[in-house]
Amino acid sequence: MSASFTDYIKVLPQYLTPQHTLSRLTYHITRCEWKPLKNFLIKSFIASFKVDMTLAKQPDGTAYKTFNKFFTRELRPDVRPISQDKNIIISPVDGSISQIGKIESEEIFQAKGRYYNLDTLLAGDVSAADFKVGQFATLYLSPRDYHRIHMPLDGKLVKMIYVPGKLFSVNSHTTRVVNNLFARNERVVSIFETEIGPMAIVMVGAMNVGSMETVWAGEITPAKKRNITITDYKDQQIQLKRGEEMGRFNMGSTVILLFPKGKSEWLISLKPNDNIIMGTPLGKITK
Repeated sequence: MSASFTDYIKVLPQYLTPQHTLSRLTYHITRCEWKPLKNFLIKSFIASFKVDMTLAKQPDGTAYKTFNKFFTRELRPDVRPISQDKNIIISPVDGSISQIGKIESEEIFQAKGRYYNLDTLLAGDVSAADFKVGQFATLYLSPRDYHRIHMPLDGKLVKMIYVPGKLFSVNSHTTRVVNNLFARNERVVSIFETEIGPMAIVMVGAMNVGSMETVWAGEITPAKKRNITITDYKDQQIQLKRGEEMGRFNMGSTVILLFPKGKSEWLISLKPNDNIIMGTPLGKITK
């Protein structure tokens, strides 16, 4: 679907909003421990977004110390079983598919009439060459979704790249209007070596996403210095198993998966706007 006049009207305020200032304010509010405020926020959020708390390890929303603790809540271990087929690439998140398919040379499909560049997405890093004409999946996490991110395959961490940028919303209206959205927003790129070669997991920040973190580095954003930062992990043995948590959004956003050419394929049944659940099949290994 191409952008409509309504899309432009809804997105216009984002150009006028002090995105990082607002997001830092959200960061502090969501970590407030004052019970009347944090309980009001949690109860209102559950009601507004119809959050299914029966899936949570702690189903009582008011038991969480802060709104952010509630937002990044752990699920019961029985509600997200991991596919046991080792040839299956599992979904790393709960959410929906924004776009999925092949990378056209170095261009990744964003929305009708809009693409963004692979090299720009990865901030000019040499690893971009590994994914040329490969596979991509853009996965959107709505506010009501589970916000921890898990490994699609077993992988050894090679490097992490922090890329400063804008904080546009990543909902469907914005993807249809803002050019190069995912290559403009703040993001954290994690490159892993897997049995089928390199794999990139790109965590994309957005409006009110006050923080992104990984299990090995902790909280990465908001960053004290907003410069591109590349951290090399080749000499460290940071290995994560398929289905293991690798990071989380403190407030929601988007994950982009990248795989090299000829090593995998997405399930043909999947299409944009389909809902996905962490641990279920997203693609399969074809090597």
